[in-house]
Amino acid sequence: MAQIDLKKDLKDLYQASSNAVVQVDVPELKFLMIDGQGDPNTAPAYAEAVQALFAVSYAAKFMVKKGPMALDYAVMPLEGLWWADDMAAFTAGDKAKWEWTMMIVQPAFVPDEMIHEAIGDVLRKKKLPGVDQLRLEHFSEGRCAQILHVGPFSEEGPAIERLHAFIGAKSSLRGKHHEIYLSDVRRGDPKKWKTILRQPMS
Repeated sequence: MAQIDLKKDLKDLYQASSNAVVQVDVPELKFLMIDGQGDPNTAPAYAEAVQALFAVSYAAKFMVKKGPMALDYAVMPLEGLWWADDMAAFTAGDKAKWEWTMMIVQPAFVPDEMIHEAIGDVLRKKKLPGVDQLRLEHFSEGRCAQILHVGPFSEEGPAIERLHAFIGAKSSLRGKHHEIYLSDVRRGDPKKWKTILRQPMS
């Protein structure tokens, strides 16, 4: 059975160094997405969103594996877009006012109809809250800069400053703060968590 690793195929986007900020061109990708608001550490909607995304992503993976395509692929990591209507609240760390879109890339070779079928199956079989709020969307960021942060989320500040300084020297910030979670935060030492920090630039 053919096995596909999208993180390797898209290594420029899903591998990064903590030593330097780099510029990348992010093409249009297909995502399962869900929107919400509130502190990701305490808001039930956030945990429900993450659970729904992974449940459907794995359901689609097994449909592809068992179906006529007979392909096996690794489910992509969780990603998040973060912002606030009042950006002062965002930069001040008032997480209760944070807005977010959580999302997971879906392979281009997986038909949209199959992903919608997976959503229906998870809704019917598992009845997870949040699944009915999922949407499938094509999303392109274009020109961006990114850097790898190693450690807990609370210590991202210096890496974000480096990211913004890199962009400021060349261009200007646009779009939403983007994070890609390469580590399973339910396991392991927070000091070793790996997160790609990405910011679109003009």
